[in-house]
Parts: sequence; structure tokens; C-alpha cells
Amino acid sequence: MLVSAAPFMKPLHMRSPGPSGRRHTLPASEFRSLSPEDAISVFEIEREAFISVSGECPLHLDEVRHFLTLCPELSLGWFEEGRLVAFIIGSLWDQERLNLDAMTLHKTRGTTVHIHVLAVHRTFRQQGKGSILMWRYLQYLRCLPYVRRAVLMCEDFLVPFYQKLEFKVLGPTDITVGPLRFIEMSYPVRGHAFMRRNSGC
Repeated sequence: MLVSAAPFMKPLHMRSPGPSGRRHTLPASEFRSLSPEDAISVFEIEREAFISVSGECPLHLDEVRHFLTLCPELSLGWFEEGRLVAFIIGSLWDQERLNLDAMTLHKTRGTTVHIHVLAVHRTFRQQGKGSILMWRYLQYLRCLPYVRRAVLMCEDFLVPFYQKLEFKVLGPTDITVGPLRFIEMSYPVRGHAFMRRNSGC
């Protein structure tokens, strides 16, 4: 990924002290919802992650901005010292299976979270960050009373990765992107009621 995948941050020793005379330091690791201001950093990570493998991006820059404006609460970014290193973007869907409309629409009355994309900056891959971020995201979804399940679509080679996170295979989708074919998978958010009661939601 290009260095510009995250906003340029001066090294700590180069930053100006705050009004109190003390230097500001950023948290070593932070998880938070994304905003439209994060869109460029998000897209640059996504573009490198997906175009290098498949030649296609799940979301284009205008679509990233679209979802981060409509439903930022269904996104999650992992920041290290202020730099975005991994993210998830989701939206609401209101049908049993995904179709082409699910790629661009946010159904405000839906009870299914469609996970559009999970991507990790290339510098931070092979460290388990994708699994950790998805686990945290699914825990977060349990705190949203209107969410019943999460769904996503992926290529065959990613099915074992999501199965380890307790996603179940629903079968092939009718959605294609160029030559790419996808498997739809589902995670029962409301099926973990006991864990939800004990999660502090």
C-alpha cells in the first residue's frame, strides 16, 4: 500500500507541544466508527488490497463516502498512533439474500448488516488483524438491538477464514463482478443472546 494510505503523521518527537507545554501523544491502538473524512485513507487501503489480487474494488471512493455518510455506525476502523491500519464497512439490508441492489443501498429498516468490505493495510497483514477486527465488529453488532444477522460475500478461498469466525455458508450468489463469482455467508447476531447479555451492551 502507498504510504499515503493514511494521513501523514509527524513522528512524536517532531510534534509541537500543546498549550500546557506537554506533548500530545496518540493512543497506541484505537477502534472507532469511520467518517466521510476517513474515506480517502479507506479507499487507498482497499484499492491496494483488492486490485492487486482481483483487479476490482468492492467499493469505489464515491461509494465509500456514501456509506460513511449514511451509516457510519456500521463501520469500524482500527487506528494505530492515529493511522488507519484496517477497517470494515457495512450497511443495512432487508432481504433474505443479497442482490445487486445490496451493493449500493442502505435499507434503514433492515435487520441484516451487509458487510461490504474488510481490508488491512499491507504493512500490517499476516498479523491476525483481520480476524481481530471482525471479531470486535461482530461483538459491537450484538449491542445494536435492530440487528439480527450479518452477511457477506467472498471468493471461495476466503470461505475458511470466515468459517473460523463462525460464519455459515448460504451458497453461491447471483452477483458477479467481471469474472469473479462469490459465496454468500451469514452470521447469526441474535443467536448469541447469552453472550450479548453478558457483553456490557
